[in-house]
Amino acid sequence: MEKAKISAIQLFILMVLFELGSALLVPLAIDAKQDAWLAILFGMVGSLALFLVYHKLYTYYPTLLPTEYMRKILGKVIGTVLAFIYILYFMYDASRVLRDFGEMLLTFAYPDTPLFIANALLMLIIIYTVRKGIEVIARSGELLFIFMYVLAIAGFILILTSGLIEIKNLQPILEEGLLSPLKVALSETLYFPFTEAVVFTMILPYLNDSRKAKVTMLCATGLSGINLAITMLINVSVLGVNLTERSEFPLLSTIESIQVANFLERLEVFFMVGMIVGIFIKITVLFYASTIGTANLFKINSPSRLSYPLGIIVLLLSITIASNVQEHLHEGLHIVKTVLHIPLFIIIPLILLLVAFLKNRNQQRGKSV
Repeated sequence: MEKAKISAIQLFILMVLFELGSALLVPLAIDAKQDAWLAILFGMVGSLALFLVYHKLYTYYPTLLPTEYMRKILGKVIGTVLAFIYILYFMYDASRVLRDFGEMLLTFAYPDTPLFIANALLMLIIIYTVRKGIEVIARSGELLFIFMYVLAIAGFILILTSGLIEIKNLQPILEEGLLSPLKVALSETLYFPFTEAVVFTMILPYLNDSRKAKVTMLCATGLSGINLAITMLINVSVLGVNLTERSEFPLLSTIESIQVANFLERLEVFFMVGMIVGIFIKITVLFYASTIGTANLFKINSPSRLSYPLGIIVLLLSITIASNVQEHLHEGLHIVKTVLHIPLFIIIPLILLLVAFLKNRNQQRGKSV
């Protein structure tokens, strides 16, 4: 670990921007149709329970990175293998979000630019930021948080004043009962974007006041969940369920619809700037976690030396993980959930907590005897 500390406010901001990240881009939970906003809220509530699991592990080992305490809990061999799997996942997830960025940029702004060039430019900035350390990442998050929310509030006001919202598009509520949004929550929104924030277990040891970790994580998830639910409410009310479902980037389509007094229009550039902010923070956090995790696992004294080789791997992976945007989205929303998200976000943390609890209880008994 580098010798650095961040505040609870900085952790809160990083988590909110991380969870908004690429989730604002896609038609999140649209399988629940006009109840997509409910599916997002259900997924958020489920993730809060899992964050309590992550936090309890942190309280057992407040000064250790997960790559360290996994070896303490499960033994050197199994713990090392498991820690390496999580590092690979963080790099893979970073490459997926980088691909989201490239596809968005090429679709709406630079259609003739090679995907590699677009991704490489952002990756260079992220590598530079990660080399500066967690304190610089956190301070960058504070500035970008204000900027992103100013854009969001302005966009919301413009959508209201342009008269685009049709409440009837949100009706009937719970047409198929609670089962539909619950099913989508358990199959999608629980994992993306909320419990992706398992990566913050790699950041928690840098928190300057460990007592504030739990409330910070829960509040950040609550705010991002409410924001995502409002976003989907707006998307569906403006575009309707069918158009939202067919759109690759529904929020961009919503912003493109804004027209105030036949003067204020073509505002998608502001949307893209806001999206780049969230995506930048999400990739940076994932890439930072993979960098310090690799350095910790292989006992490399200077994690910053790893940023260039690992950055090249993430960049190349972002180009090769899918042949087109449809394949990329299908893989992310359906395949990755079963293969990676359920084991890494739910099963393994629960096993780690159970073993850590038993070990801690036995140690307490040994001391009392």
